[in-house]
Amino acid sequence: MTCQNRWSDAEAQAAIKSYAAQDVSEDLALRTYTARLLGSDPQLVLHGGGNTSVKTSCIGLFGDHIPVLCVKGSGWDLSTIEPAGHPAVRLENLQALRDLSALSDEDMVAAQRSNLIDPSSPNPSVEALLHAFLPSKFVDHTHAVAVLALADQPDAEQICRELYGRRVAIVPYVMPGFQLALAAIKAYEQAEVEAAQAGVELEGMVLLKHGLFSFAATAQQSYERMINLVREAEERLGETPTLCLPPPTNPAPKKNIAALLLPLLRGALAQSAAVHNAPQRWLMELRSTPLALQLVNDIHLQDWSRRGVATPDHVIRTKPWPLILKKPPQLQGDEAIESCPVLEEWLHSAKLALEKYINSYQDYFERQNARVGSHKQHLDPLPRLIAIPELGLVGLGRSTAEANVTADIGEAWAATLMAAESVGRFQPVNEADTFEMEYWSLEQAKLGKGKEAPLARHVVLVTGGGGGIGAAIALAFAKQGAQVVVLDKNGEAATTTAKECGSSALGLKCDLTNAAEVHDAFTTIAACFGGLDIVVSNAGAAWSGDIATLPESKLRASFELNLFAHQHVAQAAVRLFRAQGNRTTETSKSLGGQLLFNISKQALNPGPGFGAYGIAKAALLALMKQYALEEGPSSIRCNAINADRIRSGLLDQAMIRERAEARGISEANYMGGNLLGAEVRASDVANAFVALALMPRTTGALLTVDGGNVAAMVR
Repeated sequence: MTCQNRWSDAEAQAAIKSYAAQDVSEDLALRTYTARLLGSDPQLVLHGGGNTSVKTSCIGLFGDHIPVLCVKGSGWDLSTIEPAGHPAVRLENLQALRDLSALSDEDMVAAQRSNLIDPSSPNPSVEALLHAFLPSKFVDHTHAVAVLALADQPDAEQICRELYGRRVAIVPYVMPGFQLALAAIKAYEQAEVEAAQAGVELEGMVLLKHGLFSFAATAQQSYERMINLVREAEERLGETPTLCLPPPTNPAPKKNIAALLLPLLRGALAQSAAVHNAPQRWLMELRSTPLALQLVNDIHLQDWSRRGVATPDHVIRTKPWPLILKKPPQLQGDEAIESCPVLEEWLHSAKLALEKYINSYQDYFERQNARVGSHKQHLDPLPRLIAIPELGLVGLGRSTAEANVTADIGEAWAATLMAAESVGRFQPVNEADTFEMEYWSLEQAKLGKGKEAPLARHVVLVTGGGGGIGAAIALAFAKQGAQVVVLDKNGEAATTTAKECGSSALGLKCDLTNAAEVHDAFTTIAACFGGLDIVVSNAGAAWSGDIATLPESKLRASFELNLFAHQHVAQAAVRLFRAQGNRTTETSKSLGGQLLFNISKQALNPGPGFGAYGIAKAALLALMKQYALEEGPSSIRCNAINADRIRSGLLDQAMIRERAEARGISEANYMGGNLLGAEVRASDVANAFVALALMPRTTGALLTVDGGNVAAMVR
């Protein structure tokens, strides 16, 4: 798809008017508007890539006009940037740095921060000095796929000169920072003279093996120059691969095969990570788009994979090269790993390929670290991008969002590579330059080094998540950093809860009493995220009536939902846990898993008229203990919550009123009828489930959350 000019006079004026209400100048409003236009086009930039700026002024404390550079700040994404994402830096002080012959990264960052108008603003872009040195008011920078396909050629300078003539400056590859700023302004000034001699205007600048700049006196002109320069590159390439990125929560194509292979791969990664002191848990995003399949099925894949990244800053997301595995085995049907030799064979080959990858990465690090003086700290050697012929590209991340970023960049690499190969040879930056970028402290800072949430990297399934208690449980796990999946018989309710848990949460309709539907749900989960870590088996319902006269149909219905549905879920979960490496005898290398059950106080303290419910729940308690007994050696923990009198679908307002009246007390006293005299909330149950999930040496436990009920005490 050709890069589109999406400038709209009406939208630009609306942005000016809207931001004026926030005291934002017209310059910064237009800067924000066109930055978003650039950032929302995956053909131009992806996930924090690129940067934009405007030279303007602000009013100082004494009413003086201070020339400033408003330049994209660290941590902002152009697709969603707001005016605050372009922090103002004193322009003249930045421009004065051009007189220096050298400036360390640390001093450059310090100089930029010390000149921020608002000290609380984010760090300005590492390319802020380049923007400052260029004289144009508006400056745009992208990593356009089409331009990179030309800029990554062995004879890129000649190609770009033939394409653009003297309308662009051409800068040989220099790592971003102060030296690139000096090289760029030198090339700009020389190109400006040559453009004048040729009778044309200088419109942009190609940074070989890096990206494209455009600049102009107005936001519209700079933006349109960017679009036109990219279009010319697209025309030069002819028919090129394009990025058609799918919504991140869509179940992956070929999901049955993916559901079998990805958990095996996740387990293999965990075992290697344990050996190499790396994080064990990773979430996955599979791309089986036509573009991804074209890449992974090509006979040149092995050669292409070691050429390098499309633009150097991608290396922090994807590592220098992807891991390449064998194509999936031919399967006859619904195989399980324990009984399928071809799956075991594929897994064995995947482990060998992974170990070879890790050894190769370590050799690369040692080789390059020795070159720069052996002072770099080794990053984990695990891949971030995995190519599986006939299946697609798999992105790895600490979260679903991060895995999606990796997959997006992987597809951008594929598009750039194949477009480059269609007209010549894909030859990006060399190994030494790649290493410099991967281990550059300013680039690593983009990934964030903050402490991870307690349940980050975990995929958590909550059944009955459409109800009050289930929704509270799902939200509590999401707040702890987990990737949440919600199952409910009411699909709309499941989706509603999922939306409350974040953009990457998944809501699925599922009748838990139907084993086939449970199987399909687990297939979707494995294909979407690569595996599963925790199941909160929460769904349930109460059937009332004296046990002596209770119709058998009611008792059977209660057992179907309150026991057998939990068994369906537990069996499917254990199969998935085992696929993730729990067959290993070294449990320290296993991801393990958790089964958490919601068990009513009726299991311990039965009440009249609720035998169908209480007996099924007593059986569920026994089921939990049996799983704890049998699965403990596989590092699968099984625990339960014993809750009572929680406002929910089971205990609705009508039932609360009826029970309070029967006891001759107020509704408040009924709900607070416990030793603490306090109503127990759904959030209390949810927090108890989270607490159990964070107790690594506890299994077979029943945790009571009822405010205190002597008759329901476990011991």
